[in-house]
Amino acid sequence: MKVLVTGGLGFIGSHTVVELQNKGFEVVIIDNLSNSSIDVIEGITKITNKRPAFEKLDLRDKQSTDQFFEKHKDITGVIHFAASKAVGESVKEPLMYYENNINTLVYMLQNLCQLDNKNFIFSSSCTVYGQADKLPVTESAPVKPAESPYGNTKQIGEEIIRDTCKVNKDLNAIALRYFNPIGAHPTSDIGELPIGVPQNLVPYITQTGIGMRDQLSVFGDDYPTEDGTCIRDYIHVVDLAKAHVIALERLIENKSDSNYEVFNLGTGKGSSVLEVIQSFEKVSGQKLNYKIVDRREGDVIAAYADTTHANKVLGWKTESTLDDAMASAWNWEKKIRKK
Repeated sequence: MKVLVTGGLGFIGSHTVVELQNKGFEVVIIDNLSNSSIDVIEGITKITNKRPAFEKLDLRDKQSTDQFFEKHKDITGVIHFAASKAVGESVKEPLMYYENNINTLVYMLQNLCQLDNKNFIFSSSCTVYGQADKLPVTESAPVKPAESPYGNTKQIGEEIIRDTCKVNKDLNAIALRYFNPIGAHPTSDIGELPIGVPQNLVPYITQTGIGMRDQLSVFGDDYPTEDGTCIRDYIHVVDLAKAHVIALERLIENKSDSNYEVFNLGTGKGSSVLEVIQSFEKVSGQKLNYKIVDRREGDVIAAYADTTHANKVLGWKTESTLDDAMASAWNWEKKIRKK
């Protein structure tokens, strides 16, 4: 079965390609390499002993996207990762985020609806919940006004998919709302490889630990949490990748309860920024240079998942701990800096 993975050379995408190939799927990757490296294909190939097909394509180009689907009418499912994803950047560059995250989704769905197999998995985010009223966050929690344009693109994206599913009854879609993916493949052949200054906490920690960055800034220690720093649900990227394969199999095997479903993907446990730093210090055996600075616009106080629905309905749960994830991220950082 042929599966299209958009953004398949990115952090989560590449780990998902590995898990798909390990389960026997034929994978075609689309990526424009705006926030990824072509070298990731070598890492995927090394892990799986199989080279995925790859097309360099910018999904904002509707004509090129249409032509791709003309060539690949035998696709069984699409996993759509391709999107810009930095909260802070989206606050500064909202139009770039709306163009890249919304237009590309529309073009994907327009083409998917022409295929025989209309199975679609959307890379969504816990940002759709905003500052949740109740923790842990369940799938029935209200979707609140977004704290950032990035979060808003995920809300709008889900609405577009839901509306499309209403009129296309043979379109089957699942939106996976991620909490905070971290870590790297245990082989250290693929991992998180941000272009330029990292926008996410863990690569900034590991780059500071390796000496690439002078200091980590912790945005605020005056939040109403135990240690004053923001709390997130950090999930190992390999656990997250496996959930995509399970969700895709659910669609292919027609096991869905409706043609549009939503699942939270997290560990069910919140960790503060300082706890993540402490975990890094534990697994690396070194002190991290960090300082407390002012709060950052767009950050919510705390968000962690109620994973009951994903555990029961998908039959999926996380296996790795925070320390496991931090150790794999640190091993990856050390390996890539040796090159």
